[in-house]
Parts: sequence; structure tokens; C-alpha cells
Amino acid sequence: MRLYNTLSKRKEEFVPLEEGKVKMYVCGPTVYNFIHIGNARPMIVFDTVRRYFEYKGYEVNYVSNFTDVDDKIIKKAIEEGVSADEVSKRYIAECKKDMEGMNVKPATKHPLATEEICGMIDMIGTLIEKGYAYEKNGTVYFRTRQFKDYGKLSHKNLDDLRSGERSLLVTGEDEKEDPLDFVLWKPKKEGEPAWESPWCEGRPGWHIECSVMSKKYLGEQIDIHAGGEDLVFPHHENEIAQSEAANGKEFAKYWLHNAFLNIDNRKMSKSLGNFRTVREISEQYDLQVLRFFMLSAHYRSPLNFSADLMEASKNGLERIINAAENLKFLMKNASAEEMSEAEKEAYAQTGVFTEKFETAMDDDFNTADAIAAIFDFVKYCNTNTNAKSSKEYLQKLSDLLEKLTDVLGIIVNKEEEILAEDIEKLIEERQAARKARDFARADAIRDELLGKGIVLEDTREGVKWKKA
Repeated sequence: MRLYNTLSKRKEEFVPLEEGKVKMYVCGPTVYNFIHIGNARPMIVFDTVRRYFEYKGYEVNYVSNFTDVDDKIIKKAIEEGVSADEVSKRYIAECKKDMEGMNVKPATKHPLATEEICGMIDMIGTLIEKGYAYEKNGTVYFRTRQFKDYGKLSHKNLDDLRSGERSLLVTGEDEKEDPLDFVLWKPKKEGEPAWESPWCEGRPGWHIECSVMSKKYLGEQIDIHAGGEDLVFPHHENEIAQSEAANGKEFAKYWLHNAFLNIDNRKMSKSLGNFRTVREISEQYDLQVLRFFMLSAHYRSPLNFSADLMEASKNGLERIINAAENLKFLMKNASAEEMSEAEKEAYAQTGVFTEKFETAMDDDFNTADAIAAIFDFVKYCNTNTNAKSSKEYLQKLSDLLEKLTDVLGIIVNKEEEILAEDIEKLIEERQAARKARDFARADAIRDELLGKGIVLEDTREGVKWKKA
């Protein structure tokens, strides 16, 4: 498996730090509003990367954070007259609904920045001790020039940044030793959430958060760090500087970045009026269509969102789902149980589609070519099955189609899909039935959910559910 490493600017063979395991960190959203489709691209792309590693037999420890303390969250909280905590909790819940709609698997761990402040204070303390950071009037800065490899990810030179690219300089210059030094800890302002630290009551800078959360849940060294290309500089560059200065080890072996998403060939922005949230898209399309659209181009290629392209994605997805449904229909009416010799021969030929799919995914997760392989397989299924096909043959074709589409997070078996909000509605109905002493209905709902792989647990705090 070869993947493009932003660090080396070339494709490299993937060799894990520990055989059979992948440690992967993906920068998550800042939760101050509904996520937009720009946020959705890395979620879908790197969820697919994770799924492919799992398909290949790797055990993946996948960590993706929620930034739940930030200027934008505080601004929103002040506007609404509520706490920053209330804003972040609300939009984390909404984000998880959208992720479920896009069939993005929950991370192994979704850390919250506000729950990891102690680790951030510890790492900042280590950086000060090692001479990589200094404090001025309660603010702690990182000495970029002290870290000799600064710029190795973004391939930027510190002197060029100072002279030719003033717009990239970090603000608050007066008390800094160097205008390029960035903030690790800053004093609180009136009405802001704050934590006690050795330097002042305040809060962490954005960059230190991911370094600490990655270290806590994945260790000092990780296999893959990923995110949107807008994070390469300064966020990921600063993460490398902090982590490697503090830990004395290479932080991440491979850096993966997805390209930007445009809308109707223009950069998405509220000022242009072309800003689209995932929730808005869900009112027009099944979010599986959005997922299919996102994977129809290579993740490192810029992607243009438009109504025409979404319609094309909808039609493409329907072709695959229709083929899956046709196989199930034929299966229900199949008279022969076991494969004939001719069918065994026909099924053996499907290996070419699996090979084509894996070749595409092994080449830096080329989902566009992987989808092309699935389309070829769909055509094969449509032309090599009929009412006389055996149940075993149809089942094998169905299983293979489901296996390949599952790597892309595409659900072809809709019958098994049940959303969290639907589960909650059924639980409410069951509670009402129990209150009315209609135990037969209550038991029927429990059995219905169990049939869909949902187990109910009656606790003192109320009814809880989990996937079986």
C-alpha cells in the first residue's frame, strides 16, 4: 500500500510502527455551529482510509477530536447569552447526527480539548524547561527558531515567512522574541472560560490541543496524522514543532491532507452566499449521496460541489443499490440452492473486480478508480444473473458487493440501517406502552429493535441502548 506523504511530497510504501496496527489522528471540527460540507470531506475521506486499513486486516486506533474551546465558540455563546460549554455540547451532538447520516464510524476516541487541559499544562511546562517556550505577562509562546526543523511539513522557510509572507505571521507581536513565535497559553478575557495554570488563569492555544490529545490516546509516535490541506500551515507545522520538541521523537510518519472543496467553482464562504451545511444537504438528499459524491474524486484533488454533480452521484449510487436489490429479489425466488459448475466458473471471474478495487485503494486510496471497479462489478452482476441463478451464487455476489461498498462506507442493504433518532422514538413509544400497561406492545418494540441489532438496557437513569 502506497500513500502520498505531505512531509516528503511523494508516495511512500506504508510501513506501520507496529505490525498489524495503525495509530491515526485526524483533526476534528470546532463545534460552534452545524458542520459544513467542507468539514464533511476529511470526515468521509479519512473514515474511508480507516475502513480500508480494517479491510486489509489492520487494527486501527482512530482518534479524532472536537475543539470545544475556541474564539468562535465563545463569540456564539455571548451572542446567545449562554455558556461556551452549552454551545459546544449542543453542536457536538448535532455533528454526531450528521456523521451518522454520512455513515462515518465513531472514532476509537473522540477527545474534547476541555477535558485534556492538565496534559496541555504539563506539555507547555516541559517545553519551557527545555528552552522551547517562554512566558511574557501570562502568555506562553513557542520559540519557532529554537526548533531546527520548523517548516519541514509546509516546506516554508522561516526567513521567507518573515520577509515575503507577512500575512502568515502570528499576531500579538509586541512582547514576542520573534514575530513567528506562536501562542501555547493565553490569559483569560472577561466572560471567557478559563483554567488555572502556573502562568495565569487562562486557556490553551489551538495548536497545543491536538499534540496533547494525540500523545495521550496514541502515544508519542503515530503512524498517520491527517486533515484538510488548510491545516498544513500553521496548525500541523506547529503540532510537529511542539510534539517533537517536547517528546524528542518523530511525531508522525505519514501526513495525509485532502484538497479543498469549492461550490459552483468558487471557494465556499458565507459572504458569497454559497455556504452549505451538511444538515441543509440532508434536506435535499440522502447523505449517502453526499458521501458517494465526496469519494467520486481522489482526495488530493480539489472537488467542486454543484447540483449537477450531486444528481450524477445520486444516479450512480442508485445503480449500485438497484443491483444489490435485484440480487436480493432473485435470491428470494431462487429455486436451486447450490452453485452449478458454470456458476462456480462465473463467480471465480469476479476476482478481477476485487483485484481492480484493491489496486486502486492501494494506490493512495484512489476511491474514484475503486468506484469504477464497483461499477464494472455491478454490470457483471446484472448481465450474469437471472431467474434461474442459484441462491448460493446470488448470495456470494451480494456478499462481495456489500464487502466492497462497505469499505467506501456505502450502504447497499438499507433494511439493516436504523438511525439513532428512530431508536429513540421507538424507546419513547415502548415507555408509553409500559406506562399504559400494554406489555405486549412494549415487548414487541424490544424484539423489533433486537432484530435490528439494538439491545435495550433498563437502568435507574432510564433506558439505554447499544449495538449488539
